Amino acid sequence: MRAATDSTRSALLRQALALSMGAAISLGITRFAYGLLLPPMRDDLGWSFTLAGSMNTANALGYLLGALCTPALMRRWGASHLLLVGAWLASLFMAGSGFFTEPTPLLLQRLLAGVASAWVFISGGVLAARLAQREPARSGLLLGLYYGGTGLGIVASALAVPPVLAWAQGQAHGWAWAWWALALVCALATLVLHAPARAQASEAVAPTPSGTAPRRFRWQDFGFALAGYGCFGVGYIGYMTFVIALLRQQGASGASITVFYALLGLAVVGSSRVWAGLLDRHRGGGALARLNATLGVAILLPAIAQAWPLMLVSGVVFGGVFLSVVASTTALVRHNLPALLWPAGISAFTTVFAAGQIVGPVLVGGIADGPGGLALGLAVSAGVLWLGAVLAAWQRPL
Repeated sequence: MRAATDSTRSALLRQALALSMGAAISLGITRFAYGLLLPPMRDDLGWSFTLAGSMNTANALGYLLGALCTPALMRRWGASHLLLVGAWLASLFMAGSGFFTEPTPLLLQRLLAGVASAWVFISGGVLAARLAQREPARSGLLLGLYYGGTGLGIVASALAVPPVLAWAQGQAHGWAWAWWALALVCALATLVLHAPARAQASEAVAPTPSGTAPRRFRWQDFGFALAGYGCFGVGYIGYMTFVIALLRQQGASGASITVFYALLGLAVVGSSRVWAGLLDRHRGGGALARLNATLGVAILLPAIAQAWPLMLVSGVVFGGVFLSVVASTTALVRHNLPALLWPAGISAFTTVFAAGQIVGPVLVGGIADGPGGLALGLAVSAGVLWLGAVLAAWQRPL
């Protein structure tokens, strides 16, 4: 019996790790790798910070549209099928961004990639939550492993983009090769997703006993947590969009940027174990509040000091916290709702997350174009995160 139990646990861990490729594609690469490409694209195409930020705003708008339609698509196709469709489309749209130089088609490519990545992220989160249901004692770890896949995407981007940019230096629009390289990484990660998607495709969701749970998701039940999570969407994305540009402004070398971004990604991967207990203990908004507050400190550091050691601390702390904020909302849904309502609950949180991300890049980019520069933009982001922490602290278990 012990061997069987260990075998089951190992199988669940393997499935969670394979599913984490969904988070790697949808956030780690499709969303965050743009931060590495922003400086060379801005220099080559003569963009303002506002236009550069608008590229991630377009991606976030697509993410919002994708989140809004995900529950209906999941009812029609199922989470496993939607996961794979979204992953292949995200790979295609990433490749498309290498074929254009005008803002309008690039904005469209970023928007479409956002739609596809929302399908991947939400459906992958639902499948990860179902895995966690099979072993409640390790649910925080299993959820953390899925969301920690974002860190694998960040590390892959950190290792792939700078060498490709260096190789393509001197070519017209050499940054296009980096988009194509990232599209290839997304395609390889999608191949890994097929196994866990097939494994869960035939599993039915356990029915909810009559009278034990609401028949539909009610936004007002999670009002404070949703508001706090919306603030997270506004606050964190400015850092991920512009921190590389800030490092470039401060004179960081290409090797230093690679080290910074890779350490940030590795911290995301390691965060699954660091915060697993916190996600298991808190049935209300306590985990979301604490993580938001910690993230605000990490974002404020480069706004008040330019010392390289502090920048590394900022990146490691940021990486070690920000995806656990996302995992905390899935844990909140899983703790308080029956399995049949998980897709609606995760989609609701993803919707406010996406809405916040629409505001964040343009807000920080607009501030950065003014006299306060990027430092003031990041300070504002930190303040929004602390507001989110206060709001989330008011969320009580259902």
